[in-house]
Amino acid sequence: MENPFRSEAAAYRFLLVTIGALALIVAAKLLLGNVAALIVFVLELAAVVVFYVRQRSERPEPMMADHVGAPDEKRILVIANETVGGTALRNEIARHSEGFSTDVLVVCPALNSRLRTWTSDEDGARAAASERLERSLGRLRELGIDAAGEVGESDPVQCIEDALRTFGADEIVIATHPEGRSHWLERRVVETARERFAVPITHVVVDLEAERAAAPG
Repeated sequence: MENPFRSEAAAYRFLLVTIGALALIVAAKLLLGNVAALIVFVLELAAVVVFYVRQRSERPEPMMADHVGAPDEKRILVIANETVGGTALRNEIARHSEGFSTDVLVVCPALNSRLRTWTSDEDGARAAASERLERSLGRLRELGIDAAGEVGESDPVQCIEDALRTFGADEIVIATHPEGRSHWLERRVVETARERFAVPITHVVVDLEAERAAAPG
């Protein structure tokens, strides 16, 4: 699930402000009555709306990742779920790896329905993502690409942020279904990632239906 706060400190400040706001409402009710409490509540609600609008309009500095290793070494972060085993994605990873000593980290977001996410019922989604990931890593090894993998949060942009903190990617590859069949494209995942991260990003479209139709037999 995407974290609505940019840091733990921001979440802690929000908690303190919430407690303070509730205290003001209670104090107004006890000292001045229900009408005063309602006025305080409306003013606080208006302040929250103004703050939220300003936060949404302000763009934070893009997150960077420091290069790790020698000049001929490259770290590639791959974000994919159902498309993780697609031929187009494997070919793109191989192309980016040419001429480099490459470390590849493949992250599969555990895609889930909002209802199951809210109820913390993520076991099935994580198991399915893990199975797809293992198959994909095996196919990459067949191409001579030694890749590591992990299952991430349901939100792909949050997965990128989490991985950059520990992996330090030089490049990011995001794989999606074609337009019209991709929830990630509808949610502007690629555009959002390019706004939030100061790392080269390649978008790969994987048409699994076309690949299956073209497969022998």
